Amino acid sequence: MSYGLLGASLSHSYSKEIHQAMGKYEYELFCVSPEDLPAFLRKRNFDGLNVTIPYKKDVMAFCDFIDPAAEKIGSVNTLYFKNGALRGANTDHSGFIYMVKRSGISVSGKKVLVLGSGGASLAVKKALEDLKAREILTASRKKAGGFVSYADLPKDAEIIINTTPSGMFPDNTEDPVIDLSLFKNCIGVFDLIYNPFVTPLLFRAGELDIPGSNGFPMLVAQATAAGELFTGADDLHCMNELLIKKLVAQKENIVLVGMPGCGKTTVGQLLAKKLDRIFVDTDDEISISDGKSAGDIIIGRGEAYFRELETRVCKELGKRNSLIIATGGGAVLKKENIRALKQNGKIIFVERPVDMLSKKGRPLSQGEKSLRELYEERLSFYKNYSDLSIKNDGLPEESALKILEFLDLL
Repeated sequence: MSYGLLGASLSHSYSKEIHQAMGKYEYELFCVSPEDLPAFLRKRNFDGLNVTIPYKKDVMAFCDFIDPAAEKIGSVNTLYFKNGALRGANTDHSGFIYMVKRSGISVSGKKVLVLGSGGASLAVKKALEDLKAREILTASRKKAGGFVSYADLPKDAEIIINTTPSGMFPDNTEDPVIDLSLFKNCIGVFDLIYNPFVTPLLFRAGELDIPGSNGFPMLVAQATAAGELFTGADDLHCMNELLIKKLVAQKENIVLVGMPGCGKTTVGQLLAKKLDRIFVDTDDEISISDGKSAGDIIIGRGEAYFRELETRVCKELGKRNSLIIATGGGAVLKKENIRALKQNGKIIFVERPVDMLSKKGRPLSQGEKSLRELYEERLSFYKNYSDLSIKNDGLPEESALKILEFLDLL
């Protein structure tokens, strides 16, 4: 039995982990170029496929039968066989509805702006109609009629949905696809991207206290719906919440912030051992790239130069998954560092009294007065950006246990 995901570029995908976690079949990734797509589909050397960017419309021509709902939507994201015929279905539709209902954000009676006009947007628009949205507008860079220009977006939109790949791994963008601050009536943001978990658009929504959701719940829900078509089972959707919880916990980084000498490295190494994960220290990564220790870089080249290197490291580590990351004490001072680290991570503030902080090899921590001033300067950043604060004034094992309990990883 051969099942898998069909697309042009699949480095961002979590589909294999989701489908194999169902425990019903093996699942592979089929990365196929546009010129090879017709031959691949004509061979039909598969039992079932999920379809992603950019083939959700292209595969329709190769189907023997297209489910009425997918026909109406105008795109197919699932191929399966029934009575020997290759059928096309669209489980994005039900997946999106699941994501919206799970978020608690109502789209009924709302003016909705959909960013993007690809295959995913077609399923989203049909779902919005079924959810009784009052008005649905689609923004596209194409010049065809019926689309809203990005230069003339409706600023009174109440719900904004990103269906474009803008912000998706590995090309995580620095800025959101649109300026959310211009949409004063916005009460909810959905981003179909799931890698990273927190896209630039969702990070900005959080800053503006606008609730939202990434695309991971949709990805899981459409996957279980596809699994039911593949196998004929009718109960895989019952696994949605379990799969979301399990896979997010596995994929999310654990990012430790706090003052120099507070014990981030010790606690982080304990977590890495308990979870069988890779531990990385941003200061060590900087030293590897520059050839000198963090302290020597600050003394020799200045703090500003060190902070530039630190930001570069945070951006690279923030794109990865399942890491335990210990940051330098001042990493929280730059918002772009936090945005990078929050992409795929939970941030934990490791707090320790000033008089217990180690000062060895830390040029910015020398002198009691300067250390206390440094602590007061950074404390609000640690607290405001963290998902959890723990007191690390006892055994490091106790601190590690608190983190595991909070993240439900015991």
